[in-house]
Amino acid sequence: MTHHDIPQYSAEWFRARIGIPTASAFDKLLTPKTLKISSQAEAYQHRLLAEWLLQTPFETETHVWAMDVGMVREEEAVQYYELTTGQETQVVGFCTTDDGRVGCSPDRFVGEEGLLEVKCPLAPTQVRYLLAGTLPAEYLLQTQGQLYVTGRAWCDFLSYYPGMPAVLVRVLPETAVQQALQTVLTQFCEELEKNKVCLLGSCFPR
Repeated sequence: MTHHDIPQYSAEWFRARIGIPTASAFDKLLTPKTLKISSQAEAYQHRLLAEWLLQTPFETETHVWAMDVGMVREEEAVQYYELTTGQETQVVGFCTTDDGRVGCSPDRFVGEEGLLEVKCPLAPTQVRYLLAGTLPAEYLLQTQGQLYVTGRAWCDFLSYYPGMPAVLVRVLPETAVQQALQTVLTQFCEELEKNKVCLLGSCFPR
């Protein structure tokens, strides 16, 4: 793993992610339930190739109320986590695999072996997570993807809403998911590189 020490949501962070599949979008490559290739994979690849050709991130920060509140609450959530677990955390920028072809942005490193992924949902969503008492299915591939990219041993998933109990779930690498990610990402990245060569031969000079 390579850690790029740049602030998340900064211009540098968005540039570093151009044309790279990232863990937050792994659900566009695999379906969480069946671990089969997603029908969204081709469109996702086209978006990454367009970013790469134009050297422009299509993904940009949008300041809506829920996001602003979530960013403030994330700091509260991290403090809650550190006080509750006794663990110290470190802010993360952008992580890539050693070959630089796949990336992720966990919220924090925890010691030498762990990650922390924080969510600060709206109140009804927090209630849903509390009633389920497990890792929400929509974050399976993101957390497993972060473990895949970083090689860390575990990821603590924390969902936090002030005034409600927190949801804290430790996520360990799942062999079937890790193998599926390895297979689909290898194929996906090979196709990306092949299509880059194709586009360079047929597009306007860059």
